[in-house]
Amino acid sequence: MRSIWNGAISFGLVSIPIKLVNATENHSIHFRQIHLADGGRIRYRKVCELDEEEVSGGEIGKAYEDADGTMIPITDEDLAQLPLPTAKTIEIVAFVPADRIDPLQIDAAYYLSANGVPAAKPYTLLREALKRSNKVAVAKYALRGRERLGMLRVVDDVIAMHGLLWPDEIRAPEGVAPDGDVTVRDAELDLADALMDTLGEVDMDSLHDDYREAVEELIAAKASGETVRPAESGDAGGGRVIDLIAALENSVQAAKKSRGEAGDEGDGEMADVHPIKKTSGKSSASGKSSARTTKKSSAAAKKSTSSKSTPKSTGAKKSTSTTKKATAKKTATKKQTSSSGGSGTKKTASSRKRTSA
Repeated sequence: MRSIWNGAISFGLVSIPIKLVNATENHSIHFRQIHLADGGRIRYRKVCELDEEEVSGGEIGKAYEDADGTMIPITDEDLAQLPLPTAKTIEIVAFVPADRIDPLQIDAAYYLSANGVPAAKPYTLLREALKRSNKVAVAKYALRGRERLGMLRVVDDVIAMHGLLWPDEIRAPEGVAPDGDVTVRDAELDLADALMDTLGEVDMDSLHDDYREAVEELIAAKASGETVRPAESGDAGGGRVIDLIAALENSVQAAKKSRGEAGDEGDGEMADVHPIKKTSGKSSASGKSSARTTKKSSAAAKKSTSSKSTPKSTGAKKSTSTTKKATAKKTATKKQTSSSGGSGTKKTASSRKRTSA
């Protein structure tokens, strides 16, 4: 990696020659401005506003604009003569616990590389001392024409330095907090804790820029002449929270589902919490009246059912008695027939006897 600054770390009376290397890189996709009519590039040119002529880089200097608009020229020689002890030195001023550094102050990040073989021993000494102390070093250094504040810490086997904003560069958060007193219930806090536990931790290396990938795909598609279809935009809900409890519960369930834990809802770890809805006197009265109406309708239905079923049973009794009478008549007829048949047989037999005599 290419160094952007050469100097030394001042650690008491110990001087450690180092090279400053950028620890981060920007992967953002940059666009050019073009003329829509013909696709030509739009370029910015540096023009003097007095003679309206383009000026080259060698003809451009620095100046400070005073309150009345007066330009006060400042040369590089003027700046070089200033007493700046940190011009080529990262001067360690203190060692403090890491939690003493406000994350709002953290700016750019750099790696400090030992510059040459003689620097290896003091570099390793400072690195191991930082490891054992569990502290970070606060230092002052100069870069790009100004003195800056930095924090040195150990990353793997390398000393890294984070540029820090000066304390007076951090703005106070006045007027940012919500207005008025807001009360948060224990049930809401419990659900928030459950959501945090469900989301859990994440492997930072697995996170990536989805938008940049989409832009790259868009550029590749247009470069190959393909038709680009607009992506479907999801409903963000307009930023309105109607029911905080319901939103938290749905968030917990969605997080479990995304992590494949949907089947573990009944493990007894968390009970579903539902808000109790208060009912007014009118609604309760209407509820009572509706209950009474329901009871009356049920009673009427029972009466109508019994009244309808009664004639059916009477008709069944009548048909049964009629059937019995018909059966009795048939039986009597059979008896009469059998008796008449018997007498006829006897008469025939007697007549036969008389004829034979």
